[in-house]
Amino acid sequence: MDYKNILYSAENGIATITINRPKALNALNTETVSELRDLVGKIAADSEIKVVVITGSGSKSFVAGADIVEMSTKNAVEGRAFGKIGQDTFTEIENMPQPVIAAINGFALGGGCELSCACDIRYASENAKFGQPEVGLGITPGFGGTQRLPRVVGRGYGKELIFTAGMIDAQEAYRIGLVNKVVPQEELMDTVYALAKKIAKNAPIAVQLAKAAINRGINCDVITGIAYEDEVFGLCFATEDQKEGMGAFVEKRKATFTGK
Repeated sequence: MDYKNILYSAENGIATITINRPKALNALNTETVSELRDLVGKIAADSEIKVVVITGSGSKSFVAGADIVEMSTKNAVEGRAFGKIGQDTFTEIENMPQPVIAAINGFALGGGCELSCACDIRYASENAKFGQPEVGLGITPGFGGTQRLPRVVGRGYGKELIFTAGMIDAQEAYRIGLVNKVVPQEELMDTVYALAKKIAKNAPIAVQLAKAAINRGINCDVITGIAYEDEVFGLCFATEDQKEGMGAFVEKRKATFTGK
């Protein structure tokens, strides 16, 4: 897979997407977002991939936001179209069948914070910074930030971050629940891959169905969510992985899952 602004690798069922515009602190322009959407679609359809990791190149920035230089010349129609590209891409990331882990290695501002919120799990290095600076630039968050950020950290913290255009460090992000864990930068990728391997060793269909149940249920009433959980729970019993997992438990051996 050849892209101008993205690096891609896959090993042992774990895919790594690296936003690679270091001179622009990995800011997202139209070309980069389009490449990201194309790659995400291909990974989502690849049954060999069990877990996805998204990070940024270099040691300063995960994604410093959408590309302000590009946005500064857009009119209303063009601005809305740019926002729609970002929204659609991040929604595809959120709805990938595979769990997605954000390895946040520096600035996660604007579109970078929004990208992290579209991921299932967020680990950050100690030098990471988070914020939604859009209102200080005369715009609103446009890649899903007004919707996902309050769902991740709660309305109060979400509104404070968006209304103030302020920036918080990794420890504050951890305190308010924006990230799951904070580690020294030199340990970030090893820690993230250890988590990815722990997820990847489990039954892939069960993991994917659990993700779907959580994502659907969080946006509806609990009764509807439980009804969907009941459906996916029953569906698991039609898989070879369920037979293997429970058989291995009864026989006191390690399960070998095939994703079938």
